[in-house]
Amino acid sequence: MPEPETSTPEAAARPAHTHAATLKRLERSSGSLAAQAIARMDETLPWYRAMPPENRSWIGLVAQAGIAAFTEWFRRPDAPQAISTDVFGTAPRELTRAITLRQTVEMVRTTIEVMESAIDEVAAPGDENVLREALLVYAREIAFATAQVYAQAAEARGAWDARLESLVVNAVLSGEADEGAVSRAAALGWNSPAHVCVVLGTAPDGDSELTVEAIRRAARHAKLQVLTGVLGDRLVVIAGGSDNPLGVAKSLIGPYAAGPVVAGPVVPDLLAATRSAQAAAAGLKACSAWQDAPRPVLADDLLPERAIAGDPSAREQLVEEIYRPLEQAGAALLETLSVYLEQASSLEGAARMLFVHPNTVRYRLRRVTDVTGWSPSDVRSAFTLRIALILGRLADGDLQP
Repeated sequence: MPEPETSTPEAAARPAHTHAATLKRLERSSGSLAAQAIARMDETLPWYRAMPPENRSWIGLVAQAGIAAFTEWFRRPDAPQAISTDVFGTAPRELTRAITLRQTVEMVRTTIEVMESAIDEVAAPGDENVLREALLVYAREIAFATAQVYAQAAEARGAWDARLESLVVNAVLSGEADEGAVSRAAALGWNSPAHVCVVLGTAPDGDSELTVEAIRRAARHAKLQVLTGVLGDRLVVIAGGSDNPLGVAKSLIGPYAAGPVVAGPVVPDLLAATRSAQAAAAGLKACSAWQDAPRPVLADDLLPERAIAGDPSAREQLVEEIYRPLEQAGAALLETLSVYLEQASSLEGAARMLFVHPNTVRYRLRRVTDVTGWSPSDVRSAFTLRIALILGRLADGDLQP
């Protein structure tokens, strides 16, 4: 009397003709199994019910392809099978964006559970354990195939997103930002925040992808939106969501290499971010002239160095935001400020030169602070005011006939 057949992996891997009856029953049942899997998903998976009909139909095709691939795999278990192609090749690549990896795992689990619950009906008498073990092995393979499909999609999407982001960052830094750059940024998840600024500094040595990821972590912690990239030796960050550029720079400064880090002024949107980027770039270039500059530093705090270095926007800003308002406030303020600075910031010396009381000089200097936002009694501010006076007089001289 022959010994009873035991269920082993070797038994599951026997030639297909050994289990011909089970194979025929599996082929006949594949349609109903796929229908049961779809019904089970509709019953137990809320995200599946909420999907548009087109995506649900694609998922149904994937479930059918999975059952068909198992049937073929059961027919020839020792033949090499490209499960990811057989199963997921029926759906468009966009489906990996429509459903998450977690949802795909739930879909596969539901389909496998339906197939497992039908084993006693589908398997020929005596083949139940063989079919069950074959299904377990197949479930492992389909899990690996799922991970592979999503890993490949993530790699392709990551590479494409990195190229898009680099295009946007380069357009902003080079002054070529347009609606196309805005569209690319939107594709990357940029939600058009109301306040935008650009932070520039030196990129660290090593893998630029690690640097970019470090910036993203810091941005998430600070609740900022960022577009970032390493261009040459510069680490560029376009940050949105805060009207405090210095605070933005401080929250993102960790990944930058040693050296100055400069934050451009806040602008209203991505199209205007070119202005912030140009100011930050000019500040980074001129920062060596202010050896005691804080880190990070605002580009506007570097206006005098930028102007001396030849930045036309800094010169214009000093003239239009300091010299012209003082000129419009009256000749007394300009004269008092000029004399005060020439007298080495001495109230008494300025009062003697102007033939007024020191309190009058003090009052006028407070008016200078109110008008310009820069205090003549502060050494750094006094330097900025002096440069503004020089540039304003040069501008007036150019206007002379």
